[in-house]
Formats: sequence, C-alpha cells, structure tokens
Amino acid sequence: MILTPLLKQKISELPTNSGVYIMKDASGAIIYIGKAVVLKNRVKQYFGSSPKHPKVQAMVDNIADFDYIVTLSEKDALSLEANLINKYKPKYNILLKDDKASPYIKIDTRIPFPTVEITRKPKKDGARYFGPYFNGIYVKDIVGIISSAYGMRTCPKRFTSTRPCLNYHIKRCTAPCGGLISQEDYASIVKKVIAFLQGKDGAAAELIEQKMLSAAQNEDFERAIVYRNQLEMIDKLKQRTIATAETINDLDCFYYHKDALHSVISIVIVRNGKMMGARSFFITDLDRETEDLLAEFMTQYYPNADIPPEICVQLDSDFSSVAEFLKNLSGFKPDIHCPKKGIKAKLMDMAKDNASTYLEKNVEKEEREKEMTLGACERLAKLLGLKSVRKMECYDISNIQGTDNVSSQVVFIDGKPAKDLYRRYKIKTVQGADDFASMAETIKRRIERSREDEKFGALPDLIVIDGGKGQLSHAYSSMKAMGEDIPMVSLAKRDEEIYFVGESEPLRLEKRDIALRLMQRIRDEAHRFAVSYHRTLRQKHLQSELMSVSGVGKAKVTKLLARFDSYEKLKNAELSELCEAVDKKTAQNIYNFYKEKK
Repeated sequence: MILTPLLKQKISELPTNSGVYIMKDASGAIIYIGKAVVLKNRVKQYFGSSPKHPKVQAMVDNIADFDYIVTLSEKDALSLEANLINKYKPKYNILLKDDKASPYIKIDTRIPFPTVEITRKPKKDGARYFGPYFNGIYVKDIVGIISSAYGMRTCPKRFTSTRPCLNYHIKRCTAPCGGLISQEDYASIVKKVIAFLQGKDGAAAELIEQKMLSAAQNEDFERAIVYRNQLEMIDKLKQRTIATAETINDLDCFYYHKDALHSVISIVIVRNGKMMGARSFFITDLDRETEDLLAEFMTQYYPNADIPPEICVQLDSDFSSVAEFLKNLSGFKPDIHCPKKGIKAKLMDMAKDNASTYLEKNVEKEEREKEMTLGACERLAKLLGLKSVRKMECYDISNIQGTDNVSSQVVFIDGKPAKDLYRRYKIKTVQGADDFASMAETIKRRIERSREDEKFGALPDLIVIDGGKGQLSHAYSSMKAMGEDIPMVSLAKRDEEIYFVGESEPLRLEKRDIALRLMQRIRDEAHRFAVSYHRTLRQKHLQSELMSVSGVGKAKVTKLLARFDSYEKLKNAELSELCEAVDKKTAQNIYNFYKEKK
C-alpha cells in the first residue's frame, strides 16, 4: 500500500496512549474499529511492509483515512470499541447474526401463585430464570412436563377468572384461580418445579410414566404418546447433567478455531450443573491475536445473553478489561480463566471439538449465504454504479382507507437484517390515504432523528422505497430538503422494476439475479414490518371501539376478534354471524352500533 501524505502525517502524530482507532474507506464509511493498549504501535502495524494475511491486506487496501480516540485505560478502550462497533457495524469487525435470543423459563416467586413463563429476555427483577434452552431441548416441551407432572399453572400472571379452566379438568393445573389449593401447598409445588429445573428432583418421570400407563389402559393412545414424548425429553435433560465432584453451576466455555480461510468461535454453555448445549459463529478475524478476537466477540455476544460468574477460555491471558466490561452489564465481575485440568478442561475440549465440527460441516452453507448477502450487495452496488450498498434501508407505508397511517424502516447490513435498527412511525402530518406525503414525512423524520439520537444509527449507503416513481420522487425531494444526498431507488412490486430518480425507464433484472433477490428481501421485510404495526394499531382501536358497545367486555372482544379477522368483516357482519361469537343481546347491540355508523 502506498501511503498518502495525509496518512503518513497522521501515523507520525499517533499518541502512545491506549484508545480506539477507526479505519475508513475512500467514501468515508467506517470499515474497521479496533482497540489498542498503545495506539501508535498498533496502527503502525497495519501500514508496515511485513507480509499480511489476505483478509488483513484486503482491509488495509481499502483504508483511505483513520481517526482515533484516546482513552484513560484499556478497559475504557474496550467499552468504547464495543459501543462503536454496535453503532456502525463495520464490515471487517465481528458481527453476530441477528437471530432470536434463546428462550428461558421464568418463575416469579415474589407473587403468591407464580406461573411458568417463557421469555427471551432475562431481567434483574428478582424472578428465577432457567435456561437458555436450545440444541434439541424445546422450552415448550419442558413447560408441558411441568404442567403434566406438577400441575403448576401456565396461564398469565393475573387471574382473569375464578372458575377453573380446562387445564384443571384434565389434571394439568391445580387451579389456584378457583381457590382450590392453598398458597402453602402451591408454594410446595413451585419448590419442586424449581428443583426439577435444577436437575435435583426425579419425581417428574415417575408421575408422567404413571399417567402414560393409565392413558394406555384407558385406550387414550394420543395422550399416552404425549406422555411418552415428555419422558423422552426428561431423559434428554438427565443426560445433560454433569456428574462430577467439582462444583459447577453456571459456566461458559469459549473456543476459537480456524482453517486456512474460515474462523469459528464456539461456546459450550452450562447452567445449574446442566449442559445446555453449544452455539457456534463464523467470524471475520483479520488474522488477529486469539485474545483480541475473544475479547471483541464477548463484548458483542454478552449484551444479548446472560453472563455467568465463570467464563473459560483456551489461553492464559489477561482478560481483566473484559471482566470489567461485563461487570458494567451484570453488576458482578466474572472470573475469566483458562482451566488446566478436571471437568472444566474437558468442557473446553468439548468446545474445541464443536468448533472444529461446525467449521467442517457448515463451510459450504456459509459460502452460499455469503453469495446471497455480501455477494448480492457487491452485485447491486455495481449495477447501480455505487461504491457500496453495505447498509441499506427500506421504507413502506401501510393504512386502510387512510386510517391508522404508519410506516416502517427496515435496515440490512451486508445483506442481512439488522433488527435492532428497525423503526416504526405513526404518520402525524398526513390525513387520508396519501402514500406520497406519508413517505415524505417518514424520510424527513428519519433524517431528523439520526441527527438527534445515536440509536438511529448512521445514514445508509442506499435507500430503497417500496413503490413506483411517485413514492420515489416524494421521498427524494424530502431527503434533499433536509440537506442530504443519499442514493435512492424504488422497487415496484407489480413487475419488480427498479426506478431511479429523474429517469423514466426502470432497470429490469432477471428473476434469479441475486441483486434483485436482495432488494425483494428487504422490500418484503419492510412491508411485513409496516403491516404488522398497522394491524396492531387497528386491533387496539377496534378493541376500544367495541368496548364502548353495551354488554361488551374484554372476554367478548377476544371472542369477536377470534371470529372476525378484520375490521371490515366485523363491521359488515350479519346478526347471525355475530351470534356465533357472542350472546344474542350483545350481538344485536353490536349490529345496531355499526348499522348506525354506516
């Protein structure tokens, strides 16, 4: 790489403090963010003449400029690096796929009659959480076992009735809602359920086996099969219990593995002395030190996962800055170390084997995915004559006859959804079904918010509008009025044509073109997101409207919504149809209500 005078000067002026460096390409886009104990030494390595790994060289060849931020310590540098990576999502940093968090079971023992809940977001709220569950352990199956074996309730927190429901009659609940069990007896059940989830109570298998045999004797074979499947799940859970003299409760084991072209980090997860499974991630490593890779990975992984008190890694190194970073997230400082012997060392071997196997079996899948994501971005950029379309945003409008106007903002980075950057807007300045004006308002508000709120993220490389020339023209005019000049196109759904600002003829691509497929994915996601938001608002308004009718309460609203899946169907329903959902008197009131409104 030939250094420009600007780069030479900036390199010579680098301080020896710790801090974060920010690499940019010719367009000014951030392509890599890193931390350094000594900024001068670390950044100079990139521009030296020594041979570099092809991935590193590819990144260095794209560096046109860099910035840096000095910090007081390495711990502060790590925290700042994590925040900046999360905000800008640079191409060459570790970016975890935006998949759903693994589910947990929640039991809130602070309330008199706790229920069994499923959640994907454990909180510091005083409740008990068990999990995460994955790798063939399905949380709904575990809840079913708890219901069958112990009769603990699984309905919402607040009692909505004093009459026992069907679960009581089929012996899947002890009906505290009907006052059929005392608080003390129910607390005993909760204690047994917690012991079962911790692997300390074996009564569940015996109870369910008895139910299975009883169901078979009564020739209720379908129910017997359900119980048999529950027994198989209990067996799976037992097999995950770690039999050891060592005390192991909650522990994560991280192992980094690579071949000539690909890199993987695998995590073996232990909770309550049970093997919960393993998760693996392909990563971009730029041939960095293993310590730096694991540190960066953990700062991206743990904000969306529970932090255990103990973390095992594959090498002896100083991870104190990572521990401090995690302390800020969790309130306690985990012990990060490299085990040398015993069960923890064996768990590390398991993480190593899992990483190696995952790499071997998933390389082809990863390459196909790259072609449909990164490859599609490169293809689209070339077709549109742009340097990059790494970050794309797509906008769509949703309403029914001009009511409940909403819009959606969907973001893709490297061809994949970045759901933490999705946004929804209630249209404020437009009356009626004016999609053009609604789109103009949305673009204006998005740009305004990006200047006020860092959570909205940096502006994109490309904006895609769901619609034709009209929507595109209004969106573009709104953007220009805000002083921005972001490349913008629209995708018309009828013939899947790509329209450009100021051009009458659209671009037509083959249906199998990966660039078109990428645009269809982001357009369809924007449409889905807008429609789901609109549906939620419509349902709230419909509920409110129905509650104003004499004789209609929450229970009847639920029945009506289950019977009529749209406002139009309910409004135009015949009296006989309404009677199928509610009693005749209430049905007459609803029928008269909508008849008067017509």
